[in-house]
Amino acid sequence: MSKKTDSNIYTIIFAIAMVIVVGGVLAFTASALRPRIDNNERLEKQQNILYAMGVNANDESSAIFVSTDEAPELFSKYITKQLVIQGDDVSEDSEAYLIDVKKEQSSAKAGNKRRLPLFVGSKDGKTFYIAPIRGKGLWDAIWAYVAMDANMVVQGAYFDHKGETAGLGANIKQRYFMDDFIGESLMNNGSFKGITVAKGNNDPKNLEKNDNEVDAIAGATITGDGVSAMLKSELRQYVSYFKTLK
Repeated sequence: MSKKTDSNIYTIIFAIAMVIVVGGVLAFTASALRPRIDNNERLEKQQNILYAMGVNANDESSAIFVSTDEAPELFSKYITKQLVIQGDDVSEDSEAYLIDVKKEQSSAKAGNKRRLPLFVGSKDGKTFYIAPIRGKGLWDAIWAYVAMDANMVVQGAYFDHKGETAGLGANIKQRYFMDDFIGESLMNNGSFKGITVAKGNNDPKNLEKNDNEVDAIAGATITGDGVSAMLKSELRQYVSYFKTLK
């Protein structure tokens, strides 16, 4: 065997060894960080749920969560029940907020019965029902936490996105858009209708609360359509539960 061949073999062996070492380091790092990542996700979900029911640190114009230090205590204070709805079955589950909505959507498409998390909160003598939902925007996923009363009238909402266009579709997480949903009904004459983000709404101050519409974001038609579709398809699945509250 020539020296050149030996050199090539040693190079290949060294490269393989380095891949194994680097892979091991990355796997160890991912494993070590997993608990911190999981905890951050728990805190963020708690912040989202609380925000939707009006437990937040908002100033006059900005959407601000309660701090991560405060979130667990406030979650325990204001969230009185965590429910899982699966068909006609409704059960309490203290970790319903950990249900992955995306995975549940995929499972339902595969023919399985979807689990729907719903959070019951109480604040200032009012009861809130908060549903986490997920949909598709222009570029990627959008999602929301929508707080409703027993009649499916929106009491608050938090929207977010993975990759909508800055200054356009990304504005679904701005206060002026999210606050427009407050007071809007998802029902119309006893039937579920949803809420449409309407370009021709002609109600920029959103004073009309019985039209099942909010004003669209300029230049973000597809993202707005995604929000409308998400609200309609996702929240429709909770109607049967709300009928039991009558």
